[in-house]
Amino acid sequence: MKKMVKRTAVVTLAGVMSVGMLSGCGSKTLDGTKTVATVDGTDIPLGVVSLYAREQQQQTTTMYLNYMGSADNIWDQTAGDDSDETYGDQAVTSSLESVEKMYILKEKAADYNVELTDDDEAAIADAASQFMAANSEETIKELAVTEDQVKTLLELQTIQKKIYDPVVAEGKITVSDDEANQTTFTYVSISTSGDDITDEEKKTKKEQAQEILDKMKEDPTADMSEIAKGVDDSYSAVQGNFTTKESEDEDEDSGSEAYPDEVLKVLRGLKDGEVADNIIETDTGYYVVRLDKINDEDATASKRESLQNSKENTYFTDTTAKWLDEADVKAVKKVLKTLKITDKHTFMAPTPTPVPETPTPEVTEEATPTPETEEVTETPAAEDTDVTETPAAEEEAAETTETPEATK
Repeated sequence: MKKMVKRTAVVTLAGVMSVGMLSGCGSKTLDGTKTVATVDGTDIPLGVVSLYAREQQQQTTTMYLNYMGSADNIWDQTAGDDSDETYGDQAVTSSLESVEKMYILKEKAADYNVELTDDDEAAIADAASQFMAANSEETIKELAVTEDQVKTLLELQTIQKKIYDPVVAEGKITVSDDEANQTTFTYVSISTSGDDITDEEKKTKKEQAQEILDKMKEDPTADMSEIAKGVDDSYSAVQGNFTTKESEDEDEDSGSEAYPDEVLKVLRGLKDGEVADNIIETDTGYYVVRLDKINDEDATASKRESLQNSKENTYFTDTTAKWLDEADVKAVKKVLKTLKITDKHTFMAPTPTPVPETPTPEVTEEATPTPETEEVTETPAAEDTDVTETPAAEEEAAETTETPEATK
């Protein structure tokens, strides 16, 4: 566990951050030594918040480039019709709040027997030194951060990582069988949605669904995908799962909400390996279904783990939010306003230069070990909480990093 924490601390800031500004645009030089907030009498220097905020900005920009192909219009969009606040403004405010919580966690560390070991301190010092050496003077100036402040942020993030498990343990969080048990099924869905679809096309699709159903009834164990493709090459079967016990609260039955009520009603009346007698017709299409396992152990184990993680993240987030509310926190707004996140002022991780392919030599008895690289993507489990508050996006658990909707 200590080794994992050490790696997390090292990789968080060990990379190079490059600063970029559009032509004709600049930013005022920040004074990272100024106090941007106090938490129970402890000063938070602007440099620490600046570095954390730029990490979030860099990660979000990289994500947009990878998935959207562009990151030109993220931060300058207004967050609401009744406000002039931008997503960049929200990111700054949220970054400060995240750092404030980390300072509170540092206060609470002794209560949970959490401390930084000599190995932790050495790894953090090494990472901070590497970070300062790897980045240009221009970038360090834009970040307004000192090496000591880099170490401070790494220490805070490492404590946050270490304190997560003992805090969550206090919650005695469990997942009941009723919450976890999953039923799996296989189905073919033939869509009839769309304003331009004709009655004749719907009729054809229904006939195709019936053909698939008839063949599945002949052999319920058959490969439903092969049967479906035999009817129309564009069709295929997929496997789904839902919570076995029907919840009285529809909002809690998250394993079932992805499927139409008409489909679930039929499935709940089937036995293992049984194909539904009839096509299931919904507002959006036709379904052919087979119930595979009422109690699927693998799907249940996966669901239990997902629910456990989600509940733990929520508990940790709620607990730290409560501590923040109870703490004596004072923000220095005029200092915070000097930190800006805009589309005209970006921080990026440089794209690695491709290495030309070379012939692979024959392996000898003493092959040179390959350095580990996977840990570059590790980040503290709880560090993802309370980042930029932005429009709703998909969420795995707790408060993960949400990002503004891209404008095309």
